[in-house]
Amino acid sequence: MSGPRTDALSVTTLLVIAKEPVPGRVKTRLTPVCTPAQAAGLALAALRDTLAVGLEVPVRRRVLVLDGAPGPWVPDGYEVAPQSGGGLDERLAAAFALSDGPALLVGMDTPQLTPDLLAPALRPDGGPGCDAWFGPAADGGFWALGLADPARPDLLLGVPMSTDRTGAIQRARLTGAGLRVRDLPVLRDVDTPADAAAVAALAPGTRFAAAWRDLGPVGPLETASTAGAAR
Repeated sequence: MSGPRTDALSVTTLLVIAKEPVPGRVKTRLTPVCTPAQAAGLALAALRDTLAVGLEVPVRRRVLVLDGAPGPWVPDGYEVAPQSGGGLDERLAAAFALSDGPALLVGMDTPQLTPDLLAPALRPDGGPGCDAWFGPAADGGFWALGLADPARPDLLLGVPMSTDRTGAIQRARLTGAGLRVRDLPVLRDVDTPADAAAVAALAPGTRFAAAWRDLGPVGPLETASTAGAAR
């Protein structure tokens, strides 16, 4: 088995911000159809998918910024740093402060992530004429944020998180500060059972999709997402 991919020209730090997959603390919006333990299992699968993709891209450092305790699911090739306290905007700003050069931050809610999706934001030169990369989420948030200069807490602090306007406000904060922003593709976060079914159908080869299938039939959610994926 090969180790983490590295590249002498890579200058970017990959930051993965995540929660320890503890029942009752993660993916609580899945519990209408899952038990807390099943929701935590789905969260673990999504996190493992995300961390595995991080090993396939050429970056200078890989840092898991974790709320909780690391487990055997953290692969070699990652440093682990504790999340700071405060609101999500404060925790994101503190995560970027862990890097002394360009950084790309992703969460654990998009197990459909692939190296190709991250590739534009990981170019050795950061992309000519680009100061930031922004990955919008379908629910109005964002799944990725890349900064050429991560020592800018003002770019994040005070942005309201977990709303359907978070992404638009965050992107406007970047452009309002004079940054040249490029966009990554829109991805769907896994928050609800409908999200889980849709993402599992979109990326059937992932650990997340296997964990979702192991739950068994989930009625109209699975049928609707499969029909939507086929259109």
